[in-house]
Amino acid sequence: MAEEILVKESLAKEMIEAGAELTRKLDEADVDVQASLWLYLVEPNLWRLVIAEPKVRTDGAMRIYKTIQSLISKIPEDQPKVMLKDISVLETNAPLISALRKLRKTRKKLAGMRLSREYVNGQFIEDAYVYRMK
Repeated sequence: MAEEILVKESLAKEMIEAGAELTRKLDEADVDVQASLWLYLVEPNLWRLVIAEPKVRTDGAMRIYKTIQSLISKIPEDQPKVMLKDISVLETNAPLISALRKLRKTRKKLAGMRLSREYVNGQFIEDAYVYRMK
């Protein structure tokens, strides 16, 4: 009987550095980043940099994607950077963000924390690396 083995994509040091740099660039551009984290998605076996910003609800996600693309283009070629295709922009009231906010209330801090195989307010998080959660 053949057994299928899924090899999980790892979160590389360069990815962590690139996510931190993009979060800093968004801050410098006065984007109100309420949440920034790498989130592992099991089914497609990939990592997504998730950014939650309040104006997504009123202005739409396209505005923030354009800002992100502009900021990515300014990062020097010799530095790690996140590709736009690897980024998801969410509303601040998205279920994942709401669940992580509740987790933040029970832990002193989430920034710089790795979450693995946790259920948070009904949301299963296989793996995540949190930069910010307001």
